[in-house]
Amino acid sequence: MKHFLSDHSGSLREKVVILDFGGQYSMLIARRIRESGVYCELVPYDTSWADIKELNPVGIILSGSPASVYSENAPRCDPALYSGGVPILGICYGMQLLSLELGGEVKRGARPEFGRTSFSIVEREPLFSDDLFLDEKNNCGWMSHQDEVLKPPPDFAILARTENNTMAAIGDHDRKIYGLQFHPEVFHTPGGNNVVKNFLFTVCGCSQTWTPRSFVDDAVEVIRKTLGEKDKVVCALSGGVDSSVVAFLLDKAIGERAVYIFVDHGLLRLGEADQVTKLYREKLKGRFIHINAREQFLGKLEGVVDPEKKRMIIGAEFINVFKEKALSMGDITYLAQGTIYPDVIESGSVNGAAVIKSHHNVGGLPEELGFDLIEPLRELFKDEVRLVGAELGLPDSILKRQPFPGPGLAVRIIGEITEGKLTILKKADAIFREEIINSGLSSDLWQYFAVYTGIDVVGVKGDDRHYGPVIALRAVYSEDAMTADWARLPHDLLEKTSARITGEIVEAARVVYDITSKPPGTIEWE
Repeated sequence: MKHFLSDHSGSLREKVVILDFGGQYSMLIARRIRESGVYCELVPYDTSWADIKELNPVGIILSGSPASVYSENAPRCDPALYSGGVPILGICYGMQLLSLELGGEVKRGARPEFGRTSFSIVEREPLFSDDLFLDEKNNCGWMSHQDEVLKPPPDFAILARTENNTMAAIGDHDRKIYGLQFHPEVFHTPGGNNVVKNFLFTVCGCSQTWTPRSFVDDAVEVIRKTLGEKDKVVCALSGGVDSSVVAFLLDKAIGERAVYIFVDHGLLRLGEADQVTKLYREKLKGRFIHINAREQFLGKLEGVVDPEKKRMIIGAEFINVFKEKALSMGDITYLAQGTIYPDVIESGSVNGAAVIKSHHNVGGLPEELGFDLIEPLRELFKDEVRLVGAELGLPDSILKRQPFPGPGLAVRIIGEITEGKLTILKKADAIFREEIINSGLSSDLWQYFAVYTGIDVVGVKGDDRHYGPVIALRAVYSEDAMTADWARLPHDLLEKTSARITGEIVEAARVVYDITSKPPGTIEWE
């Protein structure tokens, strides 16, 4: 099964490669680089130098890692990259690794450093050249290490030292190889973005070619080359931001040769299926097909309570319905879908990542599907997808639509899914969304929704004892869905929402508010 991504990323003119050693901030490094207008790509730490060269990088970054460089099974990169002539920046573990492999000395530190740590700058050029670093309060970085570089490699200068006299930054100016013991990519490092930009633009000579317009131009070009002049593509369109951006890319690239299939599994929010159908029939040049499979999906989910089983059943049934319709057309050769990078990460599809939850558009595609796969957004963060959508002219009704899981309300109903529970949840969710919008807070929040908790409690309605379900409300702030913080909503907003839910929905007995961030929780309840 061919993936569009490999073709697309190879077409870009300028690229930084991040070797991922399993550090918790690896994806955050990628975000910071892309926010600076430079495309970057994560590859496994053991990628050969020959394969790295094929990517034609202008710079290489070695990420952090939970490992120790001198442990027996410490992850190591191909040492040939150090003599490859491409600028290198090692971060935390990356600095320790390059120090050890280039002749320096690394040992267990007498004082492990965690959290924000001050440092003094010894040499300002090139990483600390900004005036921002003239103010000593900005000369600090987020540390998370127990090992330290005791002796730098030959020809390396010490660029900064911490208050504990450990090396915070080192560099070989001639070979353009640098190391940082702190994490410049995290919010807690005040001048971190400046350090990253200095490496990108001063050391690597990058020119900010990664823009929404450049992505659209590249994506459209590669779609056209991939499909040729006759191939047709079918797009799994849900109405969400991701699949919508894919659809508009296809519309721009091949027009009427695209077919869009909207599988309505009956698990969408109140009135959403009708809204999606109306919008895309008006906007897209290709054929739009609406399949109402509500009864089919609910039948398959009867009696199922395990969240992973729900996801897999919905994913498998989605594929079955979708495949049956697509194959009935007879002349489709490609499938396009809106997979983005957080989907890939949480599905455990990247470099040994743990499976947090399954996504039907990542792990659920059967080998016998029969189509080559086009996933133009597979390595984009959510905010990048929205920027690309704006460049394509998507309406705000799509761009500002909050993220919605592929399995829909199935992962917001704890326990078995029934018609009655769906009806209650749809009403509660609609009330909460309406109150959020009326409050003017909708644009500030990443997601806000209601959850059917599966818990029944006692209450009083009128003069009678009432026993009914607990509805939970969830609202979070986030930039990319990789982390999220719970929203401190005004109490009067919560009070009004609770009163409406318990007043307008006969069955609802109680309303609670979820104040769990991600981590330790996830945004969705299942």
